[in-house]
Amino acid sequence: MRPERPAHPAHPARPAHPARTVTAVAHRGDPYRFRENTLDSLTSAIRLGADAVEIDVRLTRDGVPLLLHDETLKRLWEHDRPLLALSAAEVRGLTAGRVPTLVEALAATDGHRVMLDLPGTPGVRAARRVVDAVRGAGARDRVYYCAGAPAMLAVRAADPAAEIALTWTTLAPPRPALLAAVRPRWLNYRFPLVDRAVADRIHGDGYLVSVWTPDTRRAMRRLIAAGVDSITTNRVDALCALRDRLTPRP
Repeated sequence: MRPERPAHPAHPARPAHPARTVTAVAHRGDPYRFRENTLDSLTSAIRLGADAVEIDVRLTRDGVPLLLHDETLKRLWEHDRPLLALSAAEVRGLTAGRVPTLVEALAATDGHRVMLDLPGTPGVRAARRVVDAVRGAGARDRVYYCAGAPAMLAVRAADPAAEIALTWTTLAPPRPALLAAVRPRWLNYRFPLVDRAVADRIHGDGYLVSVWTPDTRRAMRRLIAAGVDSITTNRVDALCALRDRLTPRP
């Protein structure tokens, strides 16, 4: 049996700035070439050099975690049906099996980090379903979770040792009580909010900085210069090429 991972400290050690290499995270895979949150999209992003892949997970009516950002199948699959009203088997039939389960996605990304986003406001029971699927797939050591405070509180209740990136959408810092309850390793910001001063403040508080989702090289270059630790983008190939030119790996 795999031993339990120790919980991440509330304040992880700040990496030395000169050695910092930006983590390239593929937003929903490679969505400019393949439909987002599909296995083709995820594996394409990995081939392009992504360090991690970000995916969205929701539950079906029968409690199966599937990859879908929206509440319904309308935008991607042209079926105006809420996911919560459908069983996993019904989703498979409506989409020709192209909406993967979380377990299938974890198998397809084996050996790579996965940033698992929980859109909406899942409760502890739903979060536990997701956490249990990750644990059952043997992927606990390479999965980390991102979303707003309610979802991340639910994940923390379901897994005291989970690695968490708390998504934050304002420049006002999270309250100390919230940080103490969530115990994130990362603070995850909309990219226009972050500059060198903000990144330095977050690092000074002991957290890593992740941002989402810049797609222009100009924005990526600015964020790398600001000292962020991770960038989530729809153009992971462009980010990898730019990152490797500006901060070559040792």
